[in-house]
Amino acid sequence: MASSYWDESLAARYRAFQYSFPERPLAGRVVILAGGTGGLGAATTMLLAREGAKLVVGFRANHTRAEALRAAVAGQTGQMISLVEGDLVLPEVRHAYLEAAASLGTLEGGAIFAGDPARVSWESLDAVALRSSWDANFVGPMLLAKDLAGAIERTGRGGSLVLLATMQALAPFSASLNYAAPKAALVHAARILAKQFRKARVNVVAPGATVAGMAEASVSSGKYDAYVSSGAIPRFGRPEDIARAVRFFLEPDGYVTGQVLLADGGLTLRRDLG
Repeated sequence: MASSYWDESLAARYRAFQYSFPERPLAGRVVILAGGTGGLGAATTMLLAREGAKLVVGFRANHTRAEALRAAVAGQTGQMISLVEGDLVLPEVRHAYLEAAASLGTLEGGAIFAGDPARVSWESLDAVALRSSWDANFVGPMLLAKDLAGAIERTGRGGSLVLLATMQALAPFSASLNYAAPKAALVHAARILAKQFRKARVNVVAPGATVAGMAEASVSSGKYDAYVSSGAIPRFGRPEDIARAVRFFLEPDGYVTGQVLLADGGLTLRRDLG
């Protein structure tokens, strides 16, 4: 019995080696980038703006940096981005993201870069520090993920949501408890959302030691030098590496959900060589 979902005309095209690889598939599509003015988010903002996406870009408090990015995007791509300011834990801020997106069209994608490195010494780690990291690295991003996935689901058109974690959420690194634990929870929550939703694809990008973003201070201090000198990794990560990974998951009509892309150059795999 033939499949009721079989498309013979499509199969015939493939037999004739005729494939569809759209150029600039995100052009004209509405995408939210929460935390999109930071080191890794800014690179993704620029990449998607170059492709012609309609972008809503969020930041927590650094208005000067946000305006500088908006000017840079306009100067380099001719695209104008909409900015949203505030803490993701606040419902009015999350509502502002959705309102800004609705003014541009139908929401089809989102990436949540927002977070905090939560660097607190072991001796100073207390309930206040743990709760602060939990809010910044899990509660806020997850509440926005819930809102965005729901909005995408309701359109009926489908779309993609990308959460940003860290290599430390996937493997144990010393002195990373306050940052890594909420990010590990974020990874598991993303899989739950991917299972729960039908129209919204949900995936995670987990950066390694990058020269921009939250790892910049650690990398510039020499903390990860041993991994390069030992050959465990060929170089430190760049914001462009992460931007391309996020863009992969955001591509329309994607066929991946509930997955984690570890973009760390092999550091986690070979961390015993550092």
